[in-house]
Amino acid sequence: MTDLPHILVVDDHREIRDAVTRYLERNGMRATAACDAVDMDAKLAKGQFDLIVLDVMMPGEDGLSVCRRLSANGTSPILMLTALGEETDRIVGLEIGADDYLAKPFNPRELLARIKAILRRASRPEPYAGALSGRRIRFSQWTLDTDQRSLTGENGRKVDLTGAELKLLTVLLERPRLVLNRDELLDLTAGRSGSALDRTIDNQISRLRRKIESDPSRPQLIATVRGGGYCFAADVQEEE
Repeated sequence: MTDLPHILVVDDHREIRDAVTRYLERNGMRATAACDAVDMDAKLAKGQFDLIVLDVMMPGEDGLSVCRRLSANGTSPILMLTALGEETDRIVGLEIGADDYLAKPFNPRELLARIKAILRRASRPEPYAGALSGRRIRFSQWTLDTDQRSLTGENGRKVDLTGAELKLLTVLLERPRLVLNRDELLDLTAGRSGSALDRTIDNQISRLRRKIESDPSRPQLIATVRGGGYCFAADVQEEE
């Protein structure tokens, strides 16, 4: 029994909490419910959880704030529940450390499938920078130190990157001149697939361009390929 994955379900709607916990328990998992951030913190203080299902819209400390706080402390993987159509919440959640999201109302089978996928990824973690781990990478005027997770320009100016931006940049640097579509980039950066309306990658590309392109409106490093996706168009070299 103790080997079963233990899921913490945090949602202020009692019906949703109860329904999700019962469904997870019927499908081979342990589940504990919390009604808000305070209740969640109390449950986390008493034991460890393999994954947290976290609602965005909660009274008191909201889900995005909770996700940011928990991610900074390196706690359990997080699957966020967002209101249907709230794309901004989904994008921000992924950028600040959520592992996946699901829009309400949702199919319990899809929730279960996403939880299992996250748990599988968590059981076989990869180096953050993939094949570039432990190296200093030069492209255009920039140098990326993958161990320090720092990006420095020729003038010594350091640029702060979010975790999502750094992950996306390393994925692109590993595959220079190769066209990657949105689904491929989502899979490589977040381990999930997207829908036709999912613009997570587009938004991350735009933010990354504003930080590394001389003229973000006319990008030279991250090129848009019509009908295809994106391509890192600069030479990539490893520093000695």
